[in-house]
Amino acid sequence: MSIILRRNLRTSWMVKQACYSSNAQSGDSAKTIPKNLLEDKQTAVLQKENGAIFDKRPFKLHLDKDKTYSWCLCGKSKSQPLCDGMHKNEFLKIKQRPIRFKVEKTGDYWLCNCKQTTHRPFCDGTHKQPHIQAAVK
Repeated sequence: MSIILRRNLRTSWMVKQACYSSNAQSGDSAKTIPKNLLEDKQTAVLQKENGAIFDKRPFKLHLDKDKTYSWCLCGKSKSQPLCDGMHKNEFLKIKQRPIRFKVEKTGDYWLCNCKQTTHRPFCDGTHKQPHIQAAVK
């Protein structure tokens, strides 16, 4: 993992930790956050609200190329970072729905556990912001 520091502290990504697949070649200076292959085929962009902060650090998970996963957005799942259907409990009145995703390559990926990422479901370093670090003890 590499940490990218930005000079303008007023940006929302003042400290951005790039969390990407372990499949990237070492020494590759152009590493990027993985892309959700189902991003244009689902309604995740219509869910503007973020879920409850579950943890202040990402979770490393081995993902297979041709498998579809459901990432928990509500933050209430007992099988974090993946969805276990907790959002279906009508008594909890949870508005968020899971984010369905696929990956390009089989490998280890860092999935967001703070539920505040702008690159759902992948970690983009948002958990490093002070208000998220303070929210979870």
